[in-house]
Amino acid sequence: MWYAAVTMDSRNADIGLLTKPSNLSRDTLPKHLNKRTRLPSDTGCGRFASNPRSPHIKAPTALTPSSFQRGLGALVSRDPDLARVVDRYGPPPMWRRNPCFATLVRIILEQQVSLASARAVYLRLAELVVPFSAVRFRQMDEAHLKSAGLTRQKLAYCKHLAEAVATQKLSLTRLNRLPDAEAHKALVQMKGIGPWTADIYLLMALRRPDIWPRGDLALKAAVKAVKHLPALPSEERFDALGRAWRPWRAIAARVLWHFYLSSRNDKVTALF
Repeated sequence: MWYAAVTMDSRNADIGLLTKPSNLSRDTLPKHLNKRTRLPSDTGCGRFASNPRSPHIKAPTALTPSSFQRGLGALVSRDPDLARVVDRYGPPPMWRRNPCFATLVRIILEQQVSLASARAVYLRLAELVVPFSAVRFRQMDEAHLKSAGLTRQKLAYCKHLAEAVATQKLSLTRLNRLPDAEAHKALVQMKGIGPWTADIYLLMALRRPDIWPRGDLALKAAVKAVKHLPALPSEERFDALGRAWRPWRAIAARVLWHFYLSSRNDKVTALF
C-alpha cells in the first residue's frame, strides 16, 4: 500500500511541482498553467518541462490546461460529491512532474516512507549526481550514493533503472508515445517499479488523463469521506468507483488529493 504522491503536511503540496498552487478561482484554472513553466532547481529534469515526441509517431493525449478544465467541468457536472469538494475548496492544482529519469527515481524513493523523508534523500542525491541523469547515476560509486540516505534495496532499484535507461532497455522517449496499458507494462517490468509507481509516473509525468492509482491510501481515505463509506474501500470497490469517472480519472484523483490535503483540521469535513 502506498501513500499519495503529495505531501501530507501542507496545502501547497510538494510533489516536485512545476508550479505551486495559488489561490485558485472556482471558475477557471490559473493563467500561469498556460505557459511553459521553469522547473525548480531540485527536479534534476532539465530546465523546462517538455514531452519528447517523435515527429513520425503521434503521442497519446496528455492533459493540458484546457483539457484539464474541460475534464474537471465534466466531473463536477455529473458527480455531486466531487462538485461539493470543488465548491468548498476550489479546483485542484494541475499537479505534474517532468518526464525523466530523476522523476522515476524520486517516485521510487517515495515508496513506503513519508514524502518529507523521501524528498530529503532526493535532494541530497541531486547534489551528488550532477547532472541527474541515468548515465551519470550508473557511473557513481555505491558508497557515495548510500551517503545520501539510500537504503540498499532502493539503491539496487535505482541502479537497475539507471542501467535500463542508459542502455535504452527502457526508453523514456518511447514510453511517452505508448498507450497507457503498454507504458504501464513497460514500467512494471523494471525491478522496483510496481503498479503504484507506474501509475504515478503516468499520471503526473506523462499527464495521462485516465490513470487511477490503485493502492493509494490517501485517495482511498478521500473516497471514503467524499462517498460516505463506512470503511476504506476494497481494491475492487475502489476500481468500481473510479470507473464512474472515466475518461477523467486522473483529474478525479487530483480532486480527491486536493480534498485530502485541504480538509484536514477543517471543521466542515463532516459536511461531505
